[in-house]
Amino acid sequence: MTGPRYTPLAQSLPATVPFVGPETQERARGEAFAARLGANENIFGPSPRAIEAMARSAAEIWKYGDAQSHDLRLALAAHHGTAPENILVGEGIDGLLGCLVRLLVGPGDAVVTSIGAYPTFNYHVAGFGGVLHAVPYRDDREDIGALFAKAAEADAKIVYLANPDNPMGSWHPGADIAAALDRLPEGCLLLLDEAYVECAPDGTAAPVSADDPRLIRMRTFSKAYGMAGARIGYAIGHPELIAAFNKVRNHFGVNRAAQAGALAALQDREWLARVQAQIAGARARIAEIAAENGLAALPSAANFVAIDCGGGGGFAKAVLDSLVAQGIFVRMPFAAPQNRCIRVSCGPAAELDAFAAALPAALSAARAG
Repeated sequence: MTGPRYTPLAQSLPATVPFVGPETQERARGEAFAARLGANENIFGPSPRAIEAMARSAAEIWKYGDAQSHDLRLALAAHHGTAPENILVGEGIDGLLGCLVRLLVGPGDAVVTSIGAYPTFNYHVAGFGGVLHAVPYRDDREDIGALFAKAAEADAKIVYLANPDNPMGSWHPGADIAAALDRLPEGCLLLLDEAYVECAPDGTAAPVSADDPRLIRMRTFSKAYGMAGARIGYAIGHPELIAAFNKVRNHFGVNRAAQAGALAALQDREWLARVQAQIAGARARIAEIAAENGLAALPSAANFVAIDCGGGGGFAKAVLDSLVAQGIFVRMPFAAPQNRCIRVSCGPAAELDAFAAALPAALSAARAG
């Protein structure tokens, strides 16, 4: 008896996932985390209007979702001052990343990213046989000039840039990104991941027309809007590129409840403003906790803060392991020199108080080790 005939590409890939989920870790620990501060979820929660809209949609969950996400696309187009043809709704940014790579990248095609940047993008590139070329961060920020120079050198089809950045929380003014587009090589697409832009200062979003064929930007309802479990995000780009997604996307991948919730969340500006204020307050509190323990918090425009533990990656990993053992779920960057940090998601006072109580013991254990 023979098994499936895997493609040579599939056979060559490691059996791995970009992130180990907190539930997997909880099962391994045999108990739940006391504070869930590692996945950059919006612990402050979604708009009550979004919850109500999703609850109302439950009676019709027997229906497939609108394959065109018509109502949500119209609302997003109005929100961004563009046309519905510039908008594509998908299963979170992760789903959209997979579709974009499938559209543009074949075996051997070059793609450029930063060393230590969002690993799920790398996962998709590897899955379609692309060749990743990576450049270092510069002062804990993705280096736009180096990314574009590497793209020219490698004849890359895509350059990945997150603004604000995950895992460091750093950011570039949007005007700097717009100005740098003139240095993007011909035939290369800038993939601008703006998952955290609603958490960032004014002026962080790049002031570039949605009709500009040189870039595609991706947004999500997972972060500031608090709907990570609904798996819904969207892309903004040139109509021809957006239309091309119809050749490869999962047309019924976004469920009815997620569409209803996202539409209600988008319309609740007051709740978004409230959450943005809570995120800013939590960033300040995390910085205070770091300072109280002799550590430095990096400036952040996201819904998390990277804390420099003052040593190398081994020391930061020891701090993280001790926190996890104490029931505090956090994560850390996986590449040097950013892996000198741990990364703590913003959350309510009780969650941050639990982190504050556990951190001194974690530092002591790491230093003793």
